[in-house]
Amino acid sequence: MSEQNQRTYTLADFDFTLPSELIAQHPSAERSASRLLDGRGERPVDRVFRDLPGLLAPGDLLVFNDTRVIKARLFGEKPTGGAVEALIERIVPDEPGQPPNQVLAHLRASKSPKAGSTVRFGDPAQLATVGFDAEVLGRAGPDDSLFRLRFPAHPLALLQAFGHVPLPPYITHADEADDERRYQTVFAQRPGAVAAPTASLHFDEAVLAALQARGVERTHVTLHVGAGTFQPVRSENLAEHRMHSEWFEVPEDTVAAVARAKAAGRRVIAAGTTTLRALESAAKRSPGRGLTSAQQGETDIFITPGFDFEVVDRLITNFHLPKSTLMMLVSAFAGHDHVMALYRHAIEARYRFFSYGDAMLLDLKGR
Repeated sequence: MSEQNQRTYTLADFDFTLPSELIAQHPSAERSASRLLDGRGERPVDRVFRDLPGLLAPGDLLVFNDTRVIKARLFGEKPTGGAVEALIERIVPDEPGQPPNQVLAHLRASKSPKAGSTVRFGDPAQLATVGFDAEVLGRAGPDDSLFRLRFPAHPLALLQAFGHVPLPPYITHADEADDERRYQTVFAQRPGAVAAPTASLHFDEAVLAALQARGVERTHVTLHVGAGTFQPVRSENLAEHRMHSEWFEVPEDTVAAVARAKAAGRRVIAAGTTTLRALESAAKRSPGRGLTSAQQGETDIFITPGFDFEVVDRLITNFHLPKSTLMMLVSAFAGHDHVMALYRHAIEARYRFFSYGDAMLLDLKGR
């Protein structure tokens, strides 16, 4: 058994001090001009993201998350005039016998609205004439932290018309016109995420073309990233943390592509932790070992050191928050001590952190 599997980790093991000026508030001028910390070997190598195609081998399989970020943040007010801010967590599929156009949302208000009341959303300066009324159906979620709302029309249309880009809480500026483009991957297809799969924000058409010319194969999964990705871990005992749930799908053609790569001894590379979570969730649900069948549904997989990876051999990822579940995931993947050393190097070398920051390339420990 490896040292990583034997050791018991606590929350403090994933902490580090990050200077606030290293938190990227805006993306780089060009997507692929971001820096790339090559962490595959014992010593880190500083690169630029557009170097990535030359670091992969012909026949490698690169897997993307094709989710699309929706304009999930809404501003409005209650009939009493009290301000309300909503972050839509997910759109609820229509069910027979149930009212359509429902969403689950986080609501921020001085006093929570009651079931049966309404909230008016839209431009705060024009709410009286431009906007829409949402009915509050009640609380929802495993701990009643969400609200179930009913919109008067399809939520996607109303969010597109009145919503704002749901920038992460550590980005201090209000969403701007450029955020609608840059907080979205160039290959986004299926709407439903309220946070971007940020490792893929570095890919542009030039890098994708270079990957194709290199002979790197591509496929996709879908995982609709929820606001729970920013949920802090509050217990020192990791086993006590309750992981948020997200909807994912791994289709048949991706299962077949992974099978071909594995049979040929080629690497499966996850573009981002959301892609990795989808692939490994599907593998855990498949019969036998590895990814053997298409899967879809909810996943609350919590990956910590000692996790048995069955699919992914290499990971492209951004730099994550201290004490976060994503720090635990990358530490499980590449080794805790190795990852913490890479983070120390990144801080010393002034890499840019979090969603609009730089990227890192990791190999699975021991593979």
